[in-house]
Amino acid sequence: MATATHAPHTNHTHQHGSGCGHVAVPHDDHVDYVHDGHLHRAHEGHTDECEPAGHSVHDSHSHQHGAGCGHVAVPHGDHVDYIHDGHRHAEHEGHWDDH
Repeated sequence: MATATHAPHTNHTHQHGSGCGHVAVPHDDHVDYVHDGHLHRAHEGHTDECEPAGHSVHDSHSHQHGAGCGHVAVPHGDHVDYIHDGHRHAEHEGHWDDH
């Protein structure tokens, strides 16, 4: 899976956490929070954008995500990701990527 790069979200004063009002998404060893169409994570006293650094295909994924599929839908930029098995899936050129 592609790893995220360190990308501080400057001038972010909101404190994400349990009950903050944003969708929480488990991601590897931390929790991301959906905010304004992208994902934030707390990191060493500031907030980072938590985006994959590369393209990571989710092999052997036969499930078709979409409205009513049973997985949490997360608006993300110009598309929708789906929370599945503790990570995000995004449709990409006929397959699903892990985010």
